[in-house]
Amino acid sequence: MGHVAHSGVKQCILEQPGPMRPEDLPDADILIATWWETSVWMQSMPPSKGAKVHLIQDYEVWWTEEDVSERVHAALRGNNCKIAISNELKRTLNEKLGDLDVVVIPNAVDLQQFDAPQRGRNPLPTVGFMYSNSQRKAADIYYQACQLALRDLPTLQVISFGGDLPSPELPLPADTSYVHRPAQNQIASIYASCDVWLFGSRIDSFGLPILESMACRTPVIGVPVGAATELLTDGVGVLVAPESPSDMAQAMVAFFRQSPAQWQTMSQLAYDRAHSYTWDDATDRLVQVLTACVAQQSAGPLQE
Repeated sequence: MGHVAHSGVKQCILEQPGPMRPEDLPDADILIATWWETSVWMQSMPPSKGAKVHLIQDYEVWWTEEDVSERVHAALRGNNCKIAISNELKRTLNEKLGDLDVVVIPNAVDLQQFDAPQRGRNPLPTVGFMYSNSQRKAADIYYQACQLALRDLPTLQVISFGGDLPSPELPLPADTSYVHRPAQNQIASIYASCDVWLFGSRIDSFGLPILESMACRTPVIGVPVGAATELLTDGVGVLVAPESPSDMAQAMVAFFRQSPAQWQTMSQLAYDRAHSYTWDDATDRLVQVLTACVAQQSAGPLQE
């Protein structure tokens, strides 16, 4: 049971695997595919199922050992409206495939769930990160960076949460306070218990923890992946070299050498940026784009 099942939105789970059939779907104004395979299936649907829209959430060539890049590329070239969730993702698609006329609608977070009152810096330096057993989420980088930072920050406290149990192959730093699969109403307090959040993903089309932690007044040290290059600018956060535990550790040490007042300023800047773009903003933009897609496809076949 995922978030859709709990949302109140009508959900239908198909009895058979594989491609959708027209009879599996109601007639509609809009049909949205959210994964490259479903975008392929969508292309065979009749017009009665709605204007075709591909919501592109990543450059999805990494999901299996099989080389699927050509199949993914064919799906991305499909005759439909295309929406990407970050400018960085759009740039990647354009580099790989040329101009696909992709519209960008950045992710937003629930600012009622992700919020925190003003606070001071912790008495002991405290960092946090999301843990995953997936190599692309960089648990090994966080481990090494914290080990290096401990040389200059011997009282460093580490907090983490995630959907996986820590493995011996990708251990957590010693004495990490780890919460496995926290309740949704607990996550904001985890972010707010940290002075800085680490984001080191090797591959990520957006990086929602960046925005979630900033919304809870926790600045971010991150790598230029996904939306980090747009969110962590103008003193809001700190960008470091990708896959460099030493750079991340140095940034952590420099971060905690700031005065409490400097931290307070960065905390407020992070909060202001995260709260400047809401779910309502993203929804309004989505409705505008979908309305334009319906009008465009109603006028006749899209130009190849």
